[in-house]
Amino acid sequence: MTRSVYVTGIGRGDGRQVVELGVMELLTRQVGKVGVFRPLAHDGPDPLLDLLRSRYRLSQPQGTMTGLGYDEAAALQAESGTDELISRLVDRYHEIARGFDAVLVLGTDYADTNLPAELSLNARLANELGAAVLPVVAGLDQSADSVVAEVRNAHHAFTSLGCEVLATIANRVRDGHAAEAARWLGRHLPEPVFVLPEEPALAAPTVQQVVDELGARVLLGDPAGLSRDCRDFVFGGAMLPTFLPALTEGCMVITPGDRADLIIGSLAAHSAGAPPIAGVLLTLDQYPGEETMALAERLAPGTPVLAVPTGSFPTAAGLFSLEGKLNAASPRKVEVALGLFETHVDTRQLTERLSVVRTHRVTPMMFEHELIERSREARRHVVLPEGTEERVLRAAEVLLRRNICDLTLLGEEQAVRKRAAELGVNLRLLGPEEAEWGGGSLAACARIVDPATSPLRERFAELYAKLRAHRGVTHELAYDVVADVSYFGTLMVREGLVDGMVSGAAHSTAATIRPAFEIIKTKPDASIVSSVFFMCLADKVLVYGDCAVNPDPDAEQLADIAIQSAATAAQFGVEPRVAMLSYSTGTSGSGADVDKVRQATELVRTRRPDLLVEGPIQYDAAVEPSVAATKLPGSDVAGQATVLVFPDLNTGNNTYKAVQRSAGAIAVGPVLQGLRKPVNDLSRGALVQDIVNTVAITAIQAQGRNPSA
Repeated sequence: MTRSVYVTGIGRGDGRQVVELGVMELLTRQVGKVGVFRPLAHDGPDPLLDLLRSRYRLSQPQGTMTGLGYDEAAALQAESGTDELISRLVDRYHEIARGFDAVLVLGTDYADTNLPAELSLNARLANELGAAVLPVVAGLDQSADSVVAEVRNAHHAFTSLGCEVLATIANRVRDGHAAEAARWLGRHLPEPVFVLPEEPALAAPTVQQVVDELGARVLLGDPAGLSRDCRDFVFGGAMLPTFLPALTEGCMVITPGDRADLIIGSLAAHSAGAPPIAGVLLTLDQYPGEETMALAERLAPGTPVLAVPTGSFPTAAGLFSLEGKLNAASPRKVEVALGLFETHVDTRQLTERLSVVRTHRVTPMMFEHELIERSREARRHVVLPEGTEERVLRAAEVLLRRNICDLTLLGEEQAVRKRAAELGVNLRLLGPEEAEWGGGSLAACARIVDPATSPLRERFAELYAKLRAHRGVTHELAYDVVADVSYFGTLMVREGLVDGMVSGAAHSTAATIRPAFEIIKTKPDASIVSSVFFMCLADKVLVYGDCAVNPDPDAEQLADIAIQSAATAAQFGVEPRVAMLSYSTGTSGSGADVDKVRQATELVRTRRPDLLVEGPIQYDAAVEPSVAATKLPGSDVAGQATVLVFPDLNTGNNTYKAVQRSAGAIAVGPVLQGLRKPVNDLSRGALVQDIVNTVAITAIQAQGRNPSA
């Protein structure tokens, strides 16, 4: 039977989209097919439904996501009664629910709905749908007594109407006493109570929202700049020395267009990262000259400069009513919302209460969710040597927002801060003077370390010279080498100052793994370093090795790759059934290439008799049961292999790319294996999500290691 969760409120202003998004995230971790149903909808676009369709790659037709419009529902209720309205909505729900493992139901929003007794309507509808209820109450500007009263009222209202209440969430709570009071109440109710604080980054409108609301003209700025949050509005009227100290991080500067001094001064402050601003809004239909605009563009590339014909007062009136919105065009806000939900809600407890039976299928999204969830269980610290690279900074923002790990970014501090400011990326950055911060805080943090000026440089030079003395490396040469970000980051891993390293977005594979070979070295039970890709297909995850490191491994090395790949698969929840691939299956072929695979297979069986392994075997016989039944009947691996070991790099690299492009698979990796401590390489074409996944994998690898190893 389909399990449904009904997220609803008791009034307006509860910001429940954060909760709806968080619950959707939980459901998609557990089951492969999740549907969405909004029983009653307003006319026009629905930003939240668009967001859910986009983010969770829903195949559900948009027309099936809603029941009736509010006006149609009000007319039906007035004419035929509530029973007829409920019956119509229940029929509509069941039309779509049978195709899904779970359904997220979005309750009414209490905004101009023209429906009497709206709370009772939500409660009855939830009961008729067989859905558990998750009430959300607004805590904005509420005292402790008010928050407690609202939580009690919500709990009583829904339970008295026969609803199964999963938990109650107080959202947008600003007062610390109110938050503690709500938690206290949760210990005295049958269901848990979770408290989400007010998050300024969610309430802040984006620059694009300002453009849309005011009909502003965009004079300068790129899409990334338009996605920045406006966390404050600062009106410019004073002279520049008085005005600059009034600037705040993420503010929108509003000034008449003829104040070139304030325009250039604001952008110069942004470029220096002190503080980074959201943009500049020019009023009174005034425009700076060409020279001023050219200088503005050079000072802060991508930073929006907007213009409106109105004066300061009507402009301010339009701005102060704006609030941030979750939609498909604001992916950064989505990460903020999920980070907030996952930090303050016991997701494990809520998942258990959802009682959704986890599917045996593993979709790409479920695999990615699992990575993030596991990395948060015991948060680790990862160094990213490419601290000024755009994709790395954007990934770092996601990693911190989702509390996946603590980070160290390598690079000159001002350069890193300036680049983050230019991109509008908000990071919890600590300077070098704060380098010895405690990593056990609730929120993940990042720090900047400059290898050229760090006090660690001398210590690392001594260590590297000692490690490479047999190669004639002197202290003077080592002092120069360790200033390289790849070497510096690798030495941080070796010395236990961080738990792992991810690099390669802007560096070659050799630049990433050569320092690891020299400094970290292989594990005692590994003869070589190899790699795997996690290939996320539509309904399963396969492990491919080695597709990135070893050009032509011999039989001994191939056996080592197979054993390492099986261990990596098991570490990430993939039951290893190893296929040693070749162009022939079983005893049907001969020759040096086949003999190498046959010998490697026997070595694996000797070293690891507990592993299920088959080889030589062709790819189709390894993964397709019908082919396996013909070519290798009775095999425990054929037709159901999960770990596929390729005979050489040429075959492996081309196969993973062919499957990735032709089958639409998500390739996560390469993940290096065989090192004493985790260092992972990125493709230079890696997307932001690829970097996030690789860092999460690195953090999980570090969780399974002895820090002193």
